[in-house]
Amino acid sequence: MTTSSAVTFDATAPWQLNEQVSLRDESFGALAYHHGTRRLVFLKSRELVDVVRRVAEFESADAAIDALVPADQHARYVSALTSLVRSEILCGR
Repeated sequence: MTTSSAVTFDATAPWQLNEQVSLRDESFGALAYHHGTRRLVFLKSRELVDVVRRVAEFESADAAIDALVPADQHARYVSALTSLVRSEILCGR
């Protein structure tokens, strides 16, 4: 069995919202609840929520970020998605 700490985020790979995760919109962004691990994660911007919801529409996380956020914020979103992969909110597809 692979643990979440063994998962490495590759922004050039395809990703999706984990099927075990529910998102609840909030004024600050959203709450992501993982039903398997019972972990709650705060997504602190609506733009990040949009990327997380739509990442599966793109061939890679990089493509999603390029299409959905300003170029000067690319590194910030790669960092955020890296954390979400470690938290099992996002998973590979």
